[in-house]
Amino acid sequence: MNTTHEARAIDAAVLKQLRKRDDAGLARQSVIDPQGGAPLRCCLRHSEAGERIVLVSYAPLRRWAAETGADPGPYDECGPVFIHADECSGQTSGPRYPAELHGGRRVLRAYNAEGRILGGTLIEIPAERAAEVDSTLRGVFADPAVELVHVRAVEFGCFMVEIRRG
Repeated sequence: MNTTHEARAIDAAVLKQLRKRDDAGLARQSVIDPQGGAPLRCCLRHSEAGERIVLVSYAPLRRWAAETGADPGPYDECGPVFIHADECSGQTSGPRYPAELHGGRRVLRAYNAEGRILGGTLIEIPAERAAEVDSTLRGVFADPAVELVHVRAVEFGCFMVEIRRG
């Protein structure tokens, strides 16, 4: 059974669309990040002071469903994510959980191929031990029904990263 996984940033073509009009149908204004530290979903790292970023509404399950033909039904959610205001050349995917975006409490929401939620796994792993999340993800993907996992911040519910079966 294949239990490898791949962390994925938001696709470049989707980012281009979001920079014009987000998934809530609005054009958003970019800002210069004065302090840095915003979790960027375009390149899976935190922003640096002085970078131009934009906060957009993003519907990750809706986007995945459009790509795969699934129907997210009532699980379709739209929420805020930070992205660079302009195209960037950062990490777009990788075989490991993006430790730089990790916080103390995350929920791993597992979905099947039809876009239905199968459950969630709460993790409370300190940021300095973020590499341990990969073993938890392998456990989630041990269930053959799991097609993808969305990692979300517990406190704000924000979508952090999509993890797909490798």
